[in-house]
Amino acid sequence: MSKMDGLRAMREAKYAAAQKAKSGAKPAARPKVAPDKPTSKAAAAAKALASDPGPVDAVTDELCGHRNMSGRTCTREAGHAAKSHRYS
Repeated sequence: MSKMDGLRAMREAKYAAAQKAKSGAKPAARPKVAPDKPTSKAAAAAKALASDPGPVDAVTDELCGHRNMSGRTCTREAGHAAKSHRYS
């Protein structure tokens, strides 16, 4: 048996073991979630006022907000003319 035949046999054995383990396990059941109840306009406004963090929003609204692949956001001003972003 060549090296490649041995590798192929090991790969097929792993695949067969994974399929056997997969068929024996039951899929996880999703928990049932009740739909959200519609709130009145007054309750929604009160909730918005309670969750308002204040001046922090003013700073984040003025930022570019572009995200790179690792999830960092650009700290330059919104609509900046620079071609590159400054991430932090």
